[in-house]
Amino acid sequence: MSDRILNFSEELDGLITEGEFLVQSLEYVYYPKEVRKAYLKHFDGDEEKTTEFLESLPSFLSSYQSWYSKTQAVIKQVLPDRLADFNAHYEYPRVRKTIGYENYMIKDCLQDLRVTKTTGDIVIGSAAIPEIRQQLYITKAARDALASRLMDLTAVLQADLFDTEIEAAASLGKAGHLRAAGAICGVVIEKHLHHVCDMHGISIRKKNPGISDINELLKGAGTITVPQWRFIQHLGDIRNICDHAKGREPTKDEIADLVAGTLKVLKTIY
Repeated sequence: MSDRILNFSEELDGLITEGEFLVQSLEYVYYPKEVRKAYLKHFDGDEEKTTEFLESLPSFLSSYQSWYSKTQAVIKQVLPDRLADFNAHYEYPRVRKTIGYENYMIKDCLQDLRVTKTTGDIVIGSAAIPEIRQQLYITKAARDALASRLMDLTAVLQADLFDTEIEAAASLGKAGHLRAAGAICGVVIEKHLHHVCDMHGISIRKKNPGISDINELLKGAGTITVPQWRFIQHLGDIRNICDHAKGREPTKDEIADLVAGTLKVLKTIY
């Protein structure tokens, strides 16, 4: 993962943490006794730690707008189809005949809007707590989507790169540069098997594993079948012939099999 992507992911995690504190802050404003009781239990009855934590919570009124702007920008990039939903929890409808719990939004809370109903009920800022919770849930969904999209993007970019390398290997093979063609195919197979291990959460402990090493791990994890394992092992054997300069020369048929086999591995092992 590049530094830029890693920083973006860490920023999103920070926004989620900040959002959780904002929810707790708003809850503390309207339900101080209940929130204090909950955190007193969390801190095993330690009054000092409980007070210290509650006093460290950010002010919802002064901190929310900054969080909203930053998170809105992230949602727009990572989960654009949920941006309207995210904004809807902040902005109230242009036309509201009445204001109640069902359409009291975060913007109302920031304006300290209080509505007295004919029933005698008073709608206050606590009605916005479910709204910011929904915004936080959407932000967490964006984090999950980010990981998925990065994985998809990595796979697409890698597939394009492999196609180019295999084309180069095929051209070298036809031109008689058999060892070079075999070496390229070997690198492609190794990189792809590494990716398959990453996708399945298989740990590779060996410092510089070869095709055979990764092939064994995949078979041991049940990710590939025995026939697939044998096929990959065969391709690895041809690759080894190409890498050993003092051995015999690979044949054109072997290189053709290796190129075709590499394509098959890319399409069938995942």
